[in-house]
Amino acid sequence: MDEPVSSQPGESAAEEKEAEEEPLRGFLEEINCPEPGIIDRRMIETAYLEEGQKGEARRLHQLEPVVYDRITTMRLEFKNILRIDHLWMMPNLTKLCLNCNKIEVIEHLEMLTALKDLNLSFNYIARIENLEALVNLEKLSLFSNRIRKIENIHTLQNLVILSIGNNLIDTVEGIERLRFVSSLKVLNLEGNPIAKQPDFPLTLYVTAILPQLNYYEYVFIKAEAREEAQKRFYRELREIEDKQEREIQGLETEAREMAEADRLASSFVEHLDGQQLYDSLWRDDGNGRILMLVGAPAQELCEEYSKDVYELTQQIYHLGLERFDERDEEIRDFNANLHEGQDELQAQGQKQIEEFMQYKERAFDEMRLKWRELDQRDDDLEELQAQLDTLTAHFEDALNEMWESLMAQELHLHEAVEDSTLNFNRKISDLMANFVEQAQVIFQQLRDLCSHFADNMTDIVTQFLSTKLTRNELNAIPEELRQCVDDREAVLQLVEGMRASHTSRVDEREDRLAQRSRQFIDDMIMNLNSKEVDRHRAKILEIESFTEMVREAFDNLPGELHQDAPSD
Repeated sequence: MDEPVSSQPGESAAEEKEAEEEPLRGFLEEINCPEPGIIDRRMIETAYLEEGQKGEARRLHQLEPVVYDRITTMRLEFKNILRIDHLWMMPNLTKLCLNCNKIEVIEHLEMLTALKDLNLSFNYIARIENLEALVNLEKLSLFSNRIRKIENIHTLQNLVILSIGNNLIDTVEGIERLRFVSSLKVLNLEGNPIAKQPDFPLTLYVTAILPQLNYYEYVFIKAEAREEAQKRFYRELREIEDKQEREIQGLETEAREMAEADRLASSFVEHLDGQQLYDSLWRDDGNGRILMLVGAPAQELCEEYSKDVYELTQQIYHLGLERFDERDEEIRDFNANLHEGQDELQAQGQKQIEEFMQYKERAFDEMRLKWRELDQRDDDLEELQAQLDTLTAHFEDALNEMWESLMAQELHLHEAVEDSTLNFNRKISDLMANFVEQAQVIFQQLRDLCSHFADNMTDIVTQFLSTKLTRNELNAIPEELRQCVDDREAVLQLVEGMRASHTSRVDEREDRLAQRSRQFIDDMIMNLNSKEVDRHRAKILEIESFTEMVREAFDNLPGELHQDAPSD
């Protein structure tokens, strides 16, 4: 196909961009779609109830209640969707088709961690983003959008197929990032401006740069083609490999540092593994700086002071790490027991629902027979009606019994989780309080050390000034200290200022440890309670929705029979 040629050599950049985007716009604008909207619960339920089955299977499928946890495939094509939302209702979704809509932004997919197949082709998406949570994604189609750059793909470590053709990509920047996706086997970039450049063989470049690929533009990459490509782009390949190796090393170092920083922060002893606390004692300490001007004796005392402070901070540091391991084990045990209890009751409820659905099918079949018999007979109608009433009453009783049982199980679980969380709160608070008390003993030792250092500094400065005065060496006294000659009170004021500054730094670090430990517990318990409230509400909604759908299917049963009846 010939490429479009600008009718005016001086055509503006805006006009060129519009000309590029026009083919992408036309396909969707020709489709007769409903009013533009956002994905909501009604749209999801309608799509689920109208999915692929035919005939009797379709009719039975539409009678089933919508249980969101069971939905694994959702097709929402040609719905004129503008924004993605409410997909969190289907946490077990593995395939999602949102192609042929008017979506501009990839968003609200964080809960779909089980997703394996995502189709966003034929939309108005301008940027690849918000896919980091899709850790199990294997197939991603972004064909025919408005994407200008390949980005934010390298985190999808299970991706096998990536289709990003017919976009506006005009640079190779970002292609090399796909080297980090070792699982990637199939890539399609056809129809992009970068693929149409006559002086740049994109196919060879991709083949050389991405050694893990087996297919490019759905054509198998032969060994001789790969060898030719690597020779053609030898220099670029070496540069990319060197850069990748440096980046991997940097990422590994950064990951280790971040893990250690998180561990220290969670232990509340960050910046206590070295001389950080000691260095902070002297920050903005003008009085201490003046006192240190006496020279070698003060320096020797300061070195001893530094070693003693370091030794005590190391005690706090190791204490924090030890207590962190204890708390972490307690937290892991709590979460494991919590999930085990939830899974157990979930399995019980699921089994009960399955047993009820089997009973429902038998009851519906029996009622259908009675309704047909009632329509076809002219005698014994009262007896048939009585039988129908009995079946209806039994079904109502079974449905109510199931609802009450599911609700009772859920309420029991909710109360059990609340009680477990309360007990966990007490236990973790006791562990934390014990840690803080032990740390406070060491912080008191640090304060005592500050006072001891200040007392010794008083003696050293006093002796220094006395010696210089006796020898009549007043010019050898630093200018800042001359005011202290024959004025012991001035010396004491300097020392007291230094003492107050150092002890305040110790107090600040102690308060920070105590406050953050309390905040850690408060945040953790609040998060646990919030998650449980959300889970409980969602479960109640699911039970109510399930029983409502079953009741609706039961109420529609007579009308369904009349619709199926042959016309005269």
